[in-house]
Amino acid sequence: MSPRRGGAGGPDGLCVIDKPAGWTSHDVVAKLRGVLGTRRVGHAGTLDPDATGVLLVGVGRVTRLLRFLTALPKRYEGEIVLGTETSTLDAAGEVTAIHDMAGVDIEAARRAAVGLTGDIWQVPPMVSALKVGGRRLHELAREGIEVERAPRPVTVHHFALAPTSEPLVLRAEVECSSGTYVRSLAADLGRALGGGAHLRALRRTAIGSFTVDEATGVESPRVLPPVVAVRDLAACTVDAATAALVRHGRVLDPGPLGLTGAPPWAVVGPDGELLAVYEPGRDGRVKPAVVVSTPAPDGR
Repeated sequence: MSPRRGGAGGPDGLCVIDKPAGWTSHDVVAKLRGVLGTRRVGHAGTLDPDATGVLLVGVGRVTRLLRFLTALPKRYEGEIVLGTETSTLDAAGEVTAIHDMAGVDIEAARRAAVGLTGDIWQVPPMVSALKVGGRRLHELAREGIEVERAPRPVTVHHFALAPTSEPLVLRAEVECSSGTYVRSLAADLGRALGGGAHLRALRRTAIGSFTVDEATGVESPRVLPPVVAVRDLAACTVDAATAALVRHGRVLDPGPLGLTGAPPWAVVGPDGELLAVYEPGRDGRVKPAVVVSTPAPDGR
């Protein structure tokens, strides 16, 4: 199935990109605008410049679906360096403290990781894209300004540690909710062990069901059909008559849609084309959150 062409002639679809180190997420978007020949490009879920791995990029009308992708859980791999704290909580920052943690063994580290698994509260790092008072934290940090950050609830589903060939360097695998900072998790682990730590070599291996195995390079993107972008949502397939109503953005009774699972719901036409994403409305009805497919010239 090939990607749809957008209303202005550009493509509509999703690119699963393996972001290289040294690129910002915005760099990837700027590059793909040139490669794909359209300005309508955006990403879901920022990756730090030094990090690599899965970055989901929406093209054309799929940019309107990115909010559903941002909320998907994430999976990461990386290395936690015990004994050294940095200004950015990762290897890009300046060393701010050194701790003697030679006595920490892998079993102690794993016990500490258990305490950082499940529903936890996390303070966002200063070097992050989170906005406080209308300004991004990393902008304030570059000016030497540190502000109070309220802890936020996140969920760490899986936090596994393994030794490496380097002393005080642990291999980490993390599965977590959207909004979790793995850098902060590494720093919290160091503190829980009586010292400090920072993160290095972070790689995002999955966002929801989208894995690095299906990702392409920035230079050779593959634009997947819009329906692929919402494959992690509950979906329903409708007949031609209902599809015409959906294309017009009608508020509907849920019965004709045959909805199952938790909202939001991806609504697919009889030919497999993504029509819209629907969400609960008033009085037990459902309404379009995003309509992707516009009516045909004959009004259908």
